[in-house]
Amino acid sequence: MKFDRIEKLDDERFRRLTGVKRSTFDKMVQILQQADTAKKIKGGRKYKLRLEDMLLMALEYMREYRTYFHISQSYGISESSAYKAVKWIEDTLIKHPDFALPGRKELLKSDTEYEVIL
Repeated sequence: MKFDRIEKLDDERFRRLTGVKRSTFDKMVQILQQADTAKKIKGGRKYKLRLEDMLLMALEYMREYRTYFHISQSYGISESSAYKAVKWIEDTLIKHPDFALPGRKELLKSDTEYEVIL
């Protein structure tokens, strides 16, 4: 699908298109594969898209703020499937320690002082 076309791009063009380095993309795919394996133990349908294409779809959504309608038309899936895939990818990556951000309390404990200029 779409990932097959961009897989052959050099590292700089890959980063320009997706917004992440190839190594980060590969790490995200590994995390999603582990989560998918755990999810499939319970059973369920197969995805229409590969995980790489689903991740690429989520990165397009986050980077370009395209609507789910436009994304669904580009990937040949329904609008609700595009929403579910992007939401699952976001939730899965946020829960993983490698991509988790510190919480509000953790930031407040920091000794760093910020100056705001309006």
